[in-house]
Amino acid sequence: MTGENQALLIDARGIEVTYGGRGLFGRSEAGFKVLHGIDIAIRRGETVGIVGESGSGKSTLGRALLRLVPVSAGTIAFDGQPITDLSAARMRPLRRRMQMIFQDPMASLNPRHTIGRILTAPLLLHGVVADRAGAERAALAMLERVSLPAAVLGRSPHELSGGQRQRIGIARAALLKPDFVLADEIVSGLDVSTQAMALNLLKDLSREMGLAMAFISHDLSVIRAVCDRVYVLRAGRIVEQGSCAEVFARPRSDYTRQLLDAIPLPEIDPDWLGDRPMQPAA
Repeated sequence: MTGENQALLIDARGIEVTYGGRGLFGRSEAGFKVLHGIDIAIRRGETVGIVGESGSGKSTLGRALLRLVPVSAGTIAFDGQPITDLSAARMRPLRRRMQMIFQDPMASLNPRHTIGRILTAPLLLHGVVADRAGAERAALAMLERVSLPAAVLGRSPHELSGGQRQRIGIARAALLKPDFVLADEIVSGLDVSTQAMALNLLKDLSREMGLAMAFISHDLSVIRAVCDRVYVLRAGRIVEQGSCAEVFARPRSDYTRQLLDAIPLPEIDPDWLGDRPMQPAA
């Protein structure tokens, strides 16, 4: 958990994203505006939830914060540095500090590469370690941290279970020692016990590394369990924000109340995301 006086890591103001806008033969068209003047702030060590129904713009917002989609209006600052208009070359030194964990690890892990190459290549690319031996040592240590055996390094993504692949996605992001991680629907489609394992791992890594995280999910119970604050999006606009406890207990927006009514929040077992150690997977 973090306090109000914690230093801002991400400060986005008036963010707009428009898709399209160029038609046949290069003619200018209006395009489709997905985000409408979004303000969002994320402090160091804080986990912020971004929630909304399908098509609300939450994934687009997450990618905009990472400069993975172009911003048509507004400003984004990362650790005090304006990044809205930085070129790809000038963004490159910041990429190590801004990582993403994808919803579908099978689509984000190169099927032609072994897990060993998937984990070590980014370390060498960003200069986190000096040589391949150092990269392999770091990868082995991280595998142990996410409760996977060393033998996984020689396997391909398709040889692992969905939960194991998701832990590899988490490991790949954490290995680069980032300041900010975007987690986009990362437990969607996993069974409850595997969800708990992945969420416990993220909470532990966030605490150990002082990570700031943006956690995108349609599952309100997951948001309530892992996030400090929440932003509720509807049609590309923020309709409510605040601490999770406050928003879920006393929603001010009719839309938030509709979300809560449509997907009632269960009473979460206190042990579901407890401090139980993960069991190594074969």
